[in-house]
Amino acid sequence: MSSLSKGLRKVQVTLKWDPSPIGTPAHDLDIVAATYTADAPHGKPAYLVHFGSRSPDGTITLNRDSRTGQGFGADEVMTLELDRLAAECTRVVVGVVIQQRTGEKSFSDIKNTGVRILEGPVELANDDLSRLPDASAATIGEFTRDDAGEWQLRTIVRGFDAGPAEFADLMGLESP
Repeated sequence: MSSLSKGLRKVQVTLKWDPSPIGTPAHDLDIVAATYTADAPHGKPAYLVHFGSRSPDGTITLNRDSRTGQGFGADEVMTLELDRLAAECTRVVVGVVIQQRTGEKSFSDIKNTGVRILEGPVELANDDLSRLPDASAATIGEFTRDDAGEWQLRTIVRGFDAGPAEFADLMGLESP
């Protein structure tokens, strides 16, 4: 049976959190995207996109980066132009990681976290990471390209006890 769906084309991932209490070190969370190719869909990514970087072809960009969680609405926003990704990219995993500059922190230490995945005005996924109180990093979604070249989203909220460098190596592992 054929479908009228053209798959996902351009999505945004947004992240918000409350600032740390006055007089305490700032909470710094980051959105991270890892791309994988058909010949290596799990393990080490072909490339990572995070603060201070973008994909080599400009199809995945971090549009807003916060180091404190201060402000209204989304503190971080990442745009993924899936329909423009190179043909060899068949999987993109998106996650959130806490920068551990001032001691060990987990999601239970950071109030009012919120992650959303949107395509235009349509919300595809929404989570507050509260089910991962002991984690310091989490995958939130996996985009995969099917045989017809269409992109689909599978929501995967999975916690890790890892800093940014370790999380980059773990986030692409095959999920249960």
